[in-house]
Amino acid sequence: MTTITLRIPVDVVESLKEIAPLKGLSGYQTLLKSYISEGLRRDEAQLAPDSTDRLIAALRKRGVPVAVLEDVARELATSDQSSLAR
Repeated sequence: MTTITLRIPVDVVESLKEIAPLKGLSGYQTLLKSYISEGLRRDEAQLAPDSTDRLIAALRKRGVPVAVLEDVARELATSDQSSLAR
């Protein structure tokens, strides 16, 4: 962890303080960290290079047979398409 300083409008902090206990969180800072993390993970999923491609490249470097990697890539593509159809 690292410490940072953010200037946040008072009304936003007050809202965070009200919502945090309703979500079962210990305080507004925990809720704020949760919001930041959720937004970051969403953006990473949309904007970062495809994690599947990175995983397959890493496995290929470690000697996983190409046929196995192709099967997995095909299976992932099929599951991605079926989840988009839902």
